Amino acid sequence: MSDVIPITPFVPSEVEARDPSGAFVARPSTSLGTNGDMAATSTIRDDFPGLTPGWHYLDSAVTAQKPQSVIDAIARGYGPDYASVHRGVYQRSANMTLAYEAARRRVAGFINAASPDEIVFVRGATEAINLVAQSWATTQLKTGDRILLSALEHHSNIVPWQMVAAQVGAHIDVIPLTADHRIDLDAMAAMITPAHKLVALAHVSNVLGSVLDARRAADIAHAAGAKILLDGCQAVPRMVVDVQALDCDFYVFSAHKLYGPTGIGVLWARGDILADMPPWQGGGAMIDRVTFEKTTYAPPPGRFEAGTPHIVGALGLHAAIDYVESIGLERIHAIETEMVARTRAALAQINSVRLFGPAESAGIVSFSIEGVHPHDIGTILDEAGVAIRAGHHCAQPLMALLGVDATARASFGAYSDASDVDALIKGIERVTRIFG
Repeated sequence: MSDVIPITPFVPSEVEARDPSGAFVARPSTSLGTNGDMAATSTIRDDFPGLTPGWHYLDSAVTAQKPQSVIDAIARGYGPDYASVHRGVYQRSANMTLAYEAARRRVAGFINAASPDEIVFVRGATEAINLVAQSWATTQLKTGDRILLSALEHHSNIVPWQMVAAQVGAHIDVIPLTADHRIDLDAMAAMITPAHKLVALAHVSNVLGSVLDARRAADIAHAAGAKILLDGCQAVPRMVVDVQALDCDFYVFSAHKLYGPTGIGVLWARGDILADMPPWQGGGAMIDRVTFEKTTYAPPPGRFEAGTPHIVGALGLHAAIDYVESIGLERIHAIETEMVARTRAALAQINSVRLFGPAESAGIVSFSIEGVHPHDIGTILDEAGVAIRAGHHCAQPLMALLGVDATARASFGAYSDASDVDALIKGIERVTRIFG
């Protein structure tokens, strides 16, 4: 027998509701009126206690600020609602189990998974990719097989596959970029072969903001008989993701970039794939029966969630999805698109600035200033109350391709507005004056 306590089916209430079609319905945010009209960005900013007056946060691609509703959900989870899940027979534990599994269903609805059982809670996208690498890839790939990545991948979507390649004797190939810094899918189609068993690509680049035509990439991969994994860390905070429409095999993302807490993320995989994957870690909750002679394992997703999970993290992720959908991803995308256009237009007027990525990048603008190290740019901007990222962004192969050691990166969120762009440009003008 498992150490998991059976529970009665969750009944949607104020935590979760569905419309007659079965779709999830988010609870209203303080940023919206009762009629559902979109709020002004200034009102959205009021929901984020971390956005103190005079401080311009332009580092949402590394981690998003948290709305009060998420903070409140976490506080309740660690306070009057706290108990473990899947184990206790007492009421509070049963209630927390219901809430934890409601979060799983909320995530499933958010990305249109076929079943909540396809949602595995992990520490973040990095752990999700490593889980796929060590559970699926090491059992499915063999000597001579090939893995296809792109030149713009985050280290988390490179290093795990290098480890797999070393373990099983596989080889890695790299898709080049187009002139405007997108993954070149024409090149992908030309170079993929039946030897390629896995393709792993970023849905949105964390450096360039370039958006992958993910469905076309999936079609190319499947035509060659390969599985495809999409790194959705930079996609889920700013665009609608439908894993069934994308026709991918694995999709991963982290909660903290989606206005949720750190320490929790999501692996989605097709149910038939998960069913054939062996456990990655052993411990409590992921078992069916343990004896010293043999252990049998729980079905997915429990098989992949050994030990006490990040319970409150799941509740925070649920609240973050509620918040994002109450604003609307289309609205968030529109805000970020306007901020990107303003920023690129202003930076293009400064002769010493070099811009990277496509003009219509998703919420991210990377740039450099001739003769100025990005760390100096970041330090001077910080003195002006502007927070950006400066460095290689965990994408050193991409930096080498761009011919730089690092870039400065401004990245936007639902709470960004014109004052952030104005402060950024004013700060960069000061940088150019200081460095001549």
